[in-house]
Amino acid sequence: MLRLAVILLLLANAGYRAWSQGLLRPWGLAPEAQTEPQRMHQQIRPETLQILPPGPGTTAPTPTAQPVAASTASGQTPDASAECLRAGVFDEQQADALRTAAAGLPSGSWTLEPSLMPGRWMVYMGRFDDQDALDKKRTELRARKVDFDRAGGPWEPGLSLGRFSSEEAARRELQNLSSKGVRSARVIRERPESIGYTLRLPAVTDALRPQLAALRSALAGKTWRNCD
Repeated sequence: MLRLAVILLLLANAGYRAWSQGLLRPWGLAPEAQTEPQRMHQQIRPETLQILPPGPGTTAPTPTAQPVAASTASGQTPDASAECLRAGVFDEQQADALRTAAAGLPSGSWTLEPSLMPGRWMVYMGRFDDQDALDKKRTELRARKVDFDRAGGPWEPGLSLGRFSSEEAARRELQNLSSKGVRSARVIRERPESIGYTLRLPAVTDALRPQLAALRSALAGKTWRNCD
């Protein structure tokens, strides 16, 4: 019985395959054809179909106009005249003054960006007892063709024979000056390593520009520069 069932199943599959592929069409056994001619015959009175022009008050669809400029995250179109400005570097105390002065500016219009300020070393001569001693040393250095500058800050009255970003570089210069007859200079650390701050305004518009006057005193004499 099992063998007979297998034979009948094979015959049924072969018959279905022959029917589905149209091999039995001469005997009137085949699936209905779905070709375009068949569908054309299924149309009902195609000659009555008419294409009418647009009626009064109707217009052809037009593409949706795209915005000229993309909107910002706040939903406002960016100002083409806006520019990025920065000023600095400022120390911690100056940064606190800037935070207070900039509090009245629009939210998100400014940032104080921290950065590491390396220490600075100076080849230094001083302090001198009086102006005469200072002038005498200047004359001596000119005769030896050694460049110098004011030491500035707490190192006055004194002279700087060079400023360097590392102590090693400053000591090399001191050794070089010794070969020129400079004896009383020494290396000092003018400024320790610290955190500095840069004030950055990424989009200064014509509307924002007049408000920058409120920052003038807190800038401590530093000027605005372009971000790039």
